[in-house]
Amino acid sequence: MSGPITLDVSTETFPYHEPFRISGHLFTETEVVLVSLSDGENTGRGEAAGAYYLGDDTDKMLAEIESVRAEIEAGATREELQQLLPHGGARNALDCAWWELEAKASGTPVWELAGLPAAPEPLLTTITLGAQDPEIMAQKAAALTEFKALKLKLTGDADVDFARVAAVRTARPECWIGVDANQGYEIDGLTALVDVLLENDVKLLEQPLARGRESDLDGFERRMPFAADESALSLEDVDNMVGRFDVLNIKLDKCGGLTEGLAIARRAKKWGLGVMVGNMMGSSLSMAPSFIVGQLCDVVDLDGPTFLREDRSPAVEYSDGNIWCPSELWGLNAV
Repeated sequence: MSGPITLDVSTETFPYHEPFRISGHLFTETEVVLVSLSDGENTGRGEAAGAYYLGDDTDKMLAEIESVRAEIEAGATREELQQLLPHGGARNALDCAWWELEAKASGTPVWELAGLPAAPEPLLTTITLGAQDPEIMAQKAAALTEFKALKLKLTGDADVDFARVAAVRTARPECWIGVDANQGYEIDGLTALVDVLLENDVKLLEQPLARGRESDLDGFERRMPFAADESALSLEDVDNMVGRFDVLNIKLDKCGGLTEGLAIARRAKKWGLGVMVGNMMGSSLSMAPSFIVGQLCDVVDLDGPTFLREDRSPAVEYSDGNIWCPSELWGLNAV
């Protein structure tokens, strides 16, 4: 680094095109924390939306960031940051800012610093349909002809959920479909849900049960891949997922940044688990570091900016069902 580190932090709000419904929640906007770290010559940026189900909102993130300002500006490294703050949005924003600053200061792309074997490539991404009436979801699915993979939000209302799945499959017989229950089911309802998903050629069931009820899956016959989202927040949760889930959904706002996200992906693969990268509906600046993790993943769900009325510029690009992160957006090269 060329000089002392200066930390700047602010918040921004990104309204949605329309309300977005999942199990137990209705969202109309995403409020994020934006962090900039400067060494006087180079600046690195990171964005975080936190995790609503953990109470990790902007007030909490701002307070956590301010609690370590002195250490950061005194020269605490990205590695030391992992011990200064717990997993969550605050550490995510700081961690990602550090990655970009290191890339610019060293002239080395983030993907090289991260140890990826090759430069990033475009990734097939899902686009998510919020929970609505089955007919409306089917209409929206039919209109999303550019996208080749869909993720459907379920609510735990079994009859309506079953109709949602069948309607979307009828509308898009050719595409990959996964569903996300967002903790909306109990173990007694899973067999019937899985039956319907298999009948409709659904490829992935994400977070069917509430966090803390993972042991309910012990002995349950998973006839299709189950993905852990809320159940797997950080690296310390990975080992507990073995035998209960088949895929881990990595979100940088949960785990606390690109540093831990990469560690989770590599640890999960050692256990023979699949890996997925998701998002908390942030802007393109949130997608960029997740795009790096996505290079290691089996399933990619980086559609957050598609829900925003306005995104940042430059922005990630969506084409032919893929997401691409241009080098000028974030630290994919030294810009």
